Amino acid sequence: MITYNSDGIAMPKIKKREVTVWIKSVAAAHGRRVGEIGYMFVDDAKILEVNREYLGHDYYTDIITFDYDEGDVISGDLVISLDTVRSNAELFGKEYDEELHRVIIHGILHLCGINDKGPGEREIMEAEENRALAMR
Repeated sequence: MITYNSDGIAMPKIKKREVTVWIKSVAAAHGRRVGEIGYMFVDDAKILEVNREYLGHDYYTDIITFDYDEGDVISGDLVISLDTVRSNAELFGKEYDEELHRVIIHGILHLCGINDKGPGEREIMEAEENRALAMR
């Protein structure tokens, strides 16, 4: 089950049913099934608070993924800052909707085992994001 909620901001205008089907198809393409996925859309102040409290990081980010996977079933909580998504869309010259969907699937790809912190991993993640976006 995939849930979508917001905390302190308006819910983004996404087509939840379509996004859910898309997420499941991306997970299946990686040999995974979807368990419990919870999206929480927040502002920059809230994501900074979450980043400090749970990760000890003192900076803004677009998404924080809490991974509760068990075997081939992906589960987790994904916290997305819509402020940072908007800023990044402007910075990278992308449409807000495209950047939002990129971030939505970025967390799913993390749950599927794709990392982006080590050498060469960022390029792999970006390629997987692009592949997933093409499935929309």
